[in-house]
Amino acid sequence: VQLQAYGGGLVQPGSSLRLSCAASNLYYYATAWFRQAPGKEREGVSFMRKDDGATYYADSVKDRFTMSRDNAKKTVYLEMNSLKPEDTAIYYCAAVRKKYTPTYLFNTWRRISTYDYWGQGTLVTVSS
Repeated sequence: VQLQAYGGGLVQPGSSLRLSCAASNLYYYATAWFRQAPGKEREGVSFMRKDDGATYYADSVKDRFTMSRDNAKKTVYLEMNSLKPEDTAIYYCAAVRKKYTPTYLFNTWRRISTYDYWGQGTLVTVSS
């Protein structure tokens, strides 16, 4: 699958931004958003199971970010609200087709090695 992430930009603290990730055959993949800030390791931000659309979030973005999916448009979204300077990073979308158990995914969705496919990143800068 080819993944194409877009929607990044420069915003002020407290603002909102929506990232999009277009993917062919999206229905067959569990998807995730990761981010990598300058000088830091890539970290998992959110994850969505392919069968039931259940989502998981990193504690740092819980209640501020929402991940969603539109199968008809073959796109996953990351709605980001109340953005903070520490949200500044390159954001990546990732996908995995292998069917893992919900328990396994709950424990491993943050691992880069879980995913087979990655899109190019889109830069989000939160600054006044």
